[in-house]
Amino acid sequence: MTDQKDAETPRGAHGTGISRRSLLAGTAGLTFAGALAGSTVQAIADHDHAHQSAAGGTTGSGRLYQVNPGVTDRADIAHNPADIPGPITRREPQTVRVELETMEIEAHLDNNATFRFWTFNGRVPGPFIRVRVGDTVECYFKNNEDSWMAHNVDFHATTGPGGGAVLTTAMPGEEYAFRFKALNPGVYVYHCAVPPVALHIANGMYGLIVVEPEEGLPPVDREFYVMQGEIYTEEPFGTAGLLTESYDKMLNERPEYFVFNGHVGALTDHFPLKAKVGETVRIFFGVGGPNFTSSFHVIGEIFDRVYNAGSLTSPPLTNVQTISVAPGGACVVEFKCEVPGRYVLVDHALSRAERGLAGYLIVEGDEQPDIFGPIGEPPDPSMSGH
Repeated sequence: MTDQKDAETPRGAHGTGISRRSLLAGTAGLTFAGALAGSTVQAIADHDHAHQSAAGGTTGSGRLYQVNPGVTDRADIAHNPADIPGPITRREPQTVRVELETMEIEAHLDNNATFRFWTFNGRVPGPFIRVRVGDTVECYFKNNEDSWMAHNVDFHATTGPGGGAVLTTAMPGEEYAFRFKALNPGVYVYHCAVPPVALHIANGMYGLIVVEPEEGLPPVDREFYVMQGEIYTEEPFGTAGLLTESYDKMLNERPEYFVFNGHVGALTDHFPLKAKVGETVRIFFGVGGPNFTSSFHVIGEIFDRVYNAGSLTSPPLTNVQTISVAPGGACVVEFKCEVPGRYVLVDHALSRAERGLAGYLIVEGDEQPDIFGPIGEPPDPSMSGH
């Protein structure tokens, strides 16, 4: 998450040792990082203006979890979809400080398996960053000293070479910073861009940054943050224990897992979305990927408005059943909850639900028989799969 602190020039902890495993697992990435490690980052100018917190989530200062092979109660890297900063009400641009720390964490993949996730601030997806068009974003980037790999960040909202990746490539223990001006409103993906880029993304290194237009966004009752990703493991889907990433399966686009917000069950067992009848819901939806397009759909709902391709200045589509979102892309969907019940979030390439890709929206309130209801005695609801 971001903190309101005075700016300071970051430091590079040069000479950090890299483990043998990291060299074997990511030689290309480390070679690339090594070529960039000597790049200097211009010191951030002194501040005489206010800073605003732009991202929700858990703080990136210090290690969030202890990885202990003797303990079965592993960490949970899933990002709560309701953990999202509120809409921006100010109408003047500011300088916004964003702090990102890359952390590699062994955590739950499903009820029986764990995986070594690569994360921004200990969550998948990373923090939801919210700024206004015209803001100057100052990103303070740290690669945790316990990491095995080099990491960086590429903001799709940035106008500049590499989206910031060249200015933030950090070996374990290093810190760098850069600034960019948010010139274009929209919903944008950010991700790690150290080669092999697809592997860093698949292991969890992606998130969203929203650049609100000058007039802001229309008010709604609830907002949520959902991202889709793929996980490639040597072991088959459903295997118990600590699973190993598979570079070959990633290259051949054969994921074992598809997930919303980090892991299997993140938006069903852990953090289902919740709303009430009569409320309007907004979902910021993105696809980390790295390889598969999503056909995002909420079973039993119709999207009243869709801001396609993450554009917040184009007229929204209306009355949409399913919206396609490419890897590295995003959209916004809005709809009014009119009937109570449990609604299932899916990618309508529905075989992916069998590999973990599902979420729940639970709507509470009075029944609405004039909109939806049985004629006569209904069947057993447990047989429907919903």
